[in-house]
Amino acid sequence: MKSLIENALPGETIAMARVLVVDDEKDIVELLKYNLEKEGFKVSTALNGFDAMNSIRKTTPDLVLLDIMMPQFDGIEVCKRLKKEDAFKDIPIIFLTAKSEEVDKILGLELGADDYITKPFSIREIIARAKAVIRRKEKGPILEKRSFGEIAVDFGKYEVTVKGRSILLTAKEFALLKALILAGGRVLTREKLLADVWGMDHPGETRTVDVHIRKLREKMGETQRIQTVKGVGYKFITD
Repeated sequence: MKSLIENALPGETIAMARVLVVDDEKDIVELLKYNLEKEGFKVSTALNGFDAMNSIRKTTPDLVLLDIMMPQFDGIEVCKRLKKEDAFKDIPIIFLTAKSEEVDKILGLELGADDYITKPFSIREIIARAKAVIRRKEKGPILEKRSFGEIAVDFGKYEVTVKGRSILLTAKEFALLKALILAGGRVLTREKLLADVWGMDHPGETRTVDVHIRKLREKMGETQRIQTVKGVGYKFITD
């Protein structure tokens, strides 16, 4: 089933966007549902991973706000299952987690989550990040191809090949690579990448960028064009 956002007119995106809130704490679910609906989102809810998967299969959401620690199976497992299915792999996910340890945040990002927010959270922050994710999805890809030596990128098909070999990237890794390429060799700060790719403007979260850069480099192997500019950020070598 197509999401409502695909049929929305310009400017209607937020008002028609479906958000699935998944958390085993009813008070949190009700709080998020109330505030998101005030902002114009269409909200459905689930109290565990099992119900979340059933809900997604019935009605594809435009965004999932997903708690990590839940009964049945947790948010990490839900994320893994979604990313394995073609019909659901591109659904944006924002993790809600009481865990503050860096390893949990990194795991969520490496699985393909678009963002994470640590509890206790600000309702205003959740709404801002949810809107940013929805708007990025609305913009869609740039329909063109680029080649850089042994690297070929098809923005329309979300495909990257290195030496003729297809490289599988998560949606966020691809968005990060695209931002660097479209900068045309200019250096992008971590803060700039965080704002453009994740819709976040919190300097303390720049570790998110570093995690994804590391994964990009690992996947692209010997052919490296992503260069670190010490104390500033990153750039993509285009020549």
